[in-house]
Amino acid sequence: MLSKRVIACLDVRDGKLAKSVKFVDTKDIGDPVEKAREYYEAGLDELVFYDITASSDGRGIMLDVVERVAAEVFIPFSVGGGIRSVEDATKLRLAGAEKINVNSAAVKDPELIRRCSDAIGAQSVVLSMDVLRVPVSTEIPSGYEIVIHGGRTKMGLDAIEWAKRGEALGAGELVVNSIDADGTREGYELRLTRAVAEAVTIPVIASGGAGKPEHLYDALTEGHADAALVASMVHYGEYTVSALKEHLRSRGVKVRIPRKLP
Repeated sequence: MLSKRVIACLDVRDGKLAKSVKFVDTKDIGDPVEKAREYYEAGLDELVFYDITASSDGRGIMLDVVERVAAEVFIPFSVGGGIRSVEDATKLRLAGAEKINVNSAAVKDPELIRRCSDAIGAQSVVLSMDVLRVPVSTEIPSGYEIVIHGGRTKMGLDAIEWAKRGEALGAGELVVNSIDADGTREGYELRLTRAVAEAVTIPVIASGGAGKPEHLYDALTEGHADAALVASMVHYGEYTVSALKEHLRSRGVKVRIPRKLP
């Protein structure tokens, strides 16, 4: 059985670590490079860096911040926000990112997933999905709709169908981010996470809503997720990465417990 992963998300705005609730009321809360190093030393499995205004501002990711983070951590490092081409993906890889996350641009140009997958390998392409709960309809039979531009634009696209199409186009992993749960710290959207996990064969990362260790356990068991993404609960110092992993291990979830760094 493969180990489940704990992943920390660094939302970055203007070079600073930021946090929002349901994609609004965004506040700057620290230095992303310092946090990246702290989480790496605590045994984090993977780090995700999102430049949260790159797509909406119509610009590329700040490569200097990516390079500074990559110099501090020696675990898988995934970067997203503003990736519109294979050239963008290649620049990020050269800056130190092991994986690239596509989101808004891929919804508007699905073949971007295939082009990136062909160029840098499916294992390095992550499809991030921002999902909003909506009434069930013919257009959105699952009751979950894809939105882009930081949750501001509804796309009339069913999230489960988009997940399956993303896998078919060459994505090697999915991040399922519930806007309804984002920043609430009341738990992941388990019904959504499980529905996506059951619809695809690639790894699924649960995102949005983690507030206590039990939420990670629920996502990794009931939610069928391969990894749980955390933000607020570690950014504000209420929990450490190592404490989260110890909780999961104590409840029978296989996780990687690293040796202490020298």
